[in-house]
Formats: sequence, C-alpha cells, structure tokens
Amino acid sequence: MTHPATVRTARPLDGIDLRAAGPPALISLAVDHLRSLGCDHPTISPGAGTGVISLDDSVHAEIVWARAAPPGEVSDEATAQAATGVMHVHGRSSGEPRALAADYLTTMCAVLTVQGLLAALLGRARGADTSQVLTGVDLAGLLAVSQYLAAATAEDGEAVPIAPGGPPFTTADGVLFEVETLDPGVWVAFWRALGVPDRVAGSAWRSFQFRYATACAPLPEDLHVAAAASTWPEVRQAARESRASVCALTSLADRRAEPIPEAPWQLSPGPPFTPPHTRTPETSRPLAGLTVLEAGRRIQAPLTAHLLTMLGAEVIRIEPPGGDPLRGMPPTCGGLSARWLALNRGKTAVEIDIKSATGRAELRELVAGADVFVHNWAPGTAERLGLDHDDLAEVNPGLVYAYTSGWAGQLADAPLGTDFMVQARTGVGEAVRPEGEPAAPSLMTLLDVLGGLLGAEAVLAGLLLRERTRTGVRVDSSLLGASETLIRSARHRTEAGLDPRAPKGFRRPIRTTDGWVAVADGTGIPDLPRELNTAEALGLLKRATAVTTALDALPTDPRFSAALTRDGHGATVVPAPWRLA
Repeated sequence: MTHPATVRTARPLDGIDLRAAGPPALISLAVDHLRSLGCDHPTISPGAGTGVISLDDSVHAEIVWARAAPPGEVSDEATAQAATGVMHVHGRSSGEPRALAADYLTTMCAVLTVQGLLAALLGRARGADTSQVLTGVDLAGLLAVSQYLAAATAEDGEAVPIAPGGPPFTTADGVLFEVETLDPGVWVAFWRALGVPDRVAGSAWRSFQFRYATACAPLPEDLHVAAAASTWPEVRQAARESRASVCALTSLADRRAEPIPEAPWQLSPGPPFTPPHTRTPETSRPLAGLTVLEAGRRIQAPLTAHLLTMLGAEVIRIEPPGGDPLRGMPPTCGGLSARWLALNRGKTAVEIDIKSATGRAELRELVAGADVFVHNWAPGTAERLGLDHDDLAEVNPGLVYAYTSGWAGQLADAPLGTDFMVQARTGVGEAVRPEGEPAAPSLMTLLDVLGGLLGAEAVLAGLLLRERTRTGVRVDSSLLGASETLIRSARHRTEAGLDPRAPKGFRRPIRTTDGWVAVADGTGIPDLPRELNTAEALGLLKRATAVTTALDALPTDPRFSAALTRDGHGATVVPAPWRLA
C-alpha cells in the first residue's frame, strides 16, 4: 500500500511555514528557493541589518555580511568580494583586481542558507535537535576562493605562469567566442585549421588547460591574431574539422526569448520503499550516519560531495584505476594537490573501473548500502553503462540519485558543458562586467562552484523528501541552473526593457600607493587626494575595506587569520560556510 505521505507531499517543504525578515539582498533568493521547495505562503518583512529565516518556528537561519571578518570590514557584496580575494582572482586575467558586477557571493550565501535549513530539518527528522543555522557572505567568499587559496599557500609553485591574458577571441566579423576541448590534439588541430603553426598552438595548451585552476591564460598573441583574421563561419568550420567546441558569446538581450526556469534543479520522486533503521546523527552534524558515493571530476560534483562531508556524511569517492589523476596536480602539500585537497579532504577513495562489467558490479554493490549517489559524467555515460537512476533504483529503491550536469538537457544547440562555455552561452559574460568592460566570461570558475552548491542543495532537498515520503528521489542540477541563478536579476531587468548591465565604474576598486581599496555599493567613488597609502585611504572612507591582492597573505590577514587553519598535509582550510547548533 502506498505510504500516505507519498500522496500528501510532493515537495520536501510542503506544509512548512516560512517567515523571513531582513535586507532583501540577504533573504530574497533564499526565500525563492524555499518557496520552490514547498513553502507556498511565506511571511516576509523587509528590514535592515541581519537576515532571519524561520521554518515552522523550529529551525532558524541568521544571515549576516560578516561572520568571520569584523563587520566594519565586510558590509555588503562589494566589500565581501574585496576582502575575501574574489576581486583578485576574477581580475587575474586583466592584471588588476576587478569586481564581479553580479551579486555572486550574496547568491552563494543564499544557497548555503537553504542548505543549512534543509540539513537542520533533516537532522531533526532523524532525531537530532539542530535548530539554528548561522551563515555569512564572507564565509561564502572564502569558500569561493578555497581552491585558489590552497594553491597560493602550497609548498611549491604553479605549473604555469599566473599572468594576464586568455579568451575570449574575436573574429574578423566581430563575433566574440570561446573555444573548449579537453584534448590537446584537438586544440592543436583547431588552431592549425586557422593557420597557427602546431608549435605555437602546442606551447599554449598547458596555460589554456590550467585556466580552470589559475583563473588566467596568458596565450600567444598569434592565437588572437589568427582568430581576428577568420570569419565566424570559418571558425565554426575549423571546430567541425577538429572536433573542438566553440560558442559565440550570447547577450542577455538575445536570451529574452528563452524561458526562465522556476528552479535551478529538479526533484523526481520514485516509488515507495521501506527505510532502514533510523540512525540518529550527532547534534552538530545532521548527515552523520549517511553514506554518499561520489563519481565526480574537476569541481562541480566533488564540491557537492565536499559540502555533504562538512555536514557529517561519509563520502566515498569512486576513482578510476590508478586513482584520480588530479591528486598530483601542482602545486602540492604533503605530496597531494592543494586544489584537490580543497575539494576532497575527508573523503574515502575506492578505485573502480566502471568501464568493465566487474567494476560496474562493484559499484552497484556499494550503491546497495548508500543513501546518495552523485556524479557529473558526460551526457549519456550513465545510460550507456547501465548506471542511470532507473538502473540503480533496482539495487537500492531508497537511493537519492544526483546528476550534476552542464546543460540538464535543456538546450538543443548546447556546446560542451563546461564552466566557461556555459558562461558564454547564457550571458554571464555580460552580467559580470559593468559597462565599459568588454563582455567576457570570468576565468574564475564561477559556475562550477555555484553549480556544486546547487548540487548539494538539491541532494539535501532530495534527502528530506525521501525522509518525508519514504521514496527514492532523482535530483538534477546543472551549470545552466547555476547561470540562471546568478543572472536572474539581470534577466528580469532585460525582460522589463531595462539595461541589464551595471553602470560604468560599478564596484571599481581604488588604487593606492601600496595596494587597492574598495567601497561599499551605493557609496560612490570618492575623489581622494593622490599618493595615499591603503591605511590613509581607509581612514578617509566610510564602509570600505582593503582589497586582498595576494591570497598567500590571507592566513595572516587580521580579518581572517582566526578562521583559516591547516590540514594534516599543510594545506589551507577555509571554515565551514555555516555554523549549526
């Protein structure tokens, strides 16, 4: 007989009351996500200062701008980006710190707040007494730069130079485009078709390949010259011949005809199942006792699982024979890649060849005892290997199956589903740059990180839905969903016929004799006397902070030194983005 909750509850938060108060910048996106999860009639009270969100008067979230840093240092999106190093990383490709015109850290913090609330509700349903969630926009900023910070404070140096430069490229007929491939042979063949000697193209591969890690790509000028001498049809022909993926930058205005999805993820409940014995988690770690299998690569799925680790889940990584090749990616700490540690510390690894029948049988055996399976394989891989949701539900009907993809199958003309290609295709390159800056995707992995957060949010929603309905659940999230979440305000302005881009000079840091300072949004760029150092400039400004321009200095920066620690390998560790009590 169908469990009665299956009929009553289609969403994890159906029937749960929501009350929210505080600045719209801190609460509005979180409220939107909670409404999509079932809180249909929220009570919202705008205000200043701290954001507060309560669910059923049993779980409460408190959202502030500064949780780790002194409040006077971080008071809004601009100062959070400046202090945590986001301006520095985003500006690497241009040679100086630059702010993101989109509210990236506030968006991250909203998703983290929803994660904390869902985790607290799940913990309470499993017998814990968690009732309070504390988040901060500055904690979101430290999480955003965690891989870059770990690399900057590692034992050895980068494998490639950190210097200005990188895509996009501009054709003879004025089309800005991104190119993507994971194969060096394809890269060389693409540029060969545009007249670039193999030697020159080959010398650029390593810098191009590592741009995900360094947020910059100093490429030979020959590549830009070759692109500028070619028309867009010729570039597309070169891509077809070489099997590279190219994408013209799409403007926000061009996207006006494309629908805006209601939510950045999709939850699909399955048939009822009989749950195992309830395991009561530790009070402060609501996912303790739950097992997560992760078959992820790069950033998106590994970050999803990393957040679940922070909440107490046991995460088992499925790695290929020989282990994840990214374990040795420089720079290193204690013999392991600092970047890899930033995403994977605390996980257990099992080597399985999923391409073999024996390996797939081993994976199914692990799935039988797991609560969550998360992956970001290329489209069609799971179906081809017999490891899709329906296949694994036969082994474990109570499984939360999470696919963190690039496009979620929603765009027929989609290029390769990587961070920078999704940025290019969806208008992010325009939304993150104010007027006066050419539209260009950020070489900071904005969508991989935000996509990883949305993946964890979707998994937590799936676990809570499973708890309430006694059904297995499939959850789908994507880089496309991350893009839509980040640019939602810009798209709404476009829909209203307004200019979607921030005005010229928006959030532009101010140079001093020994660094840079940033002022809070709405403060205006003051006319400061010349030849001021940073301390003197801050003494004359209200609501301002020094811009972090060297990540290796953050561990000793008084604003964050108490929050940053080192793991057993010597790699820098950022704090958990929420505090649960």
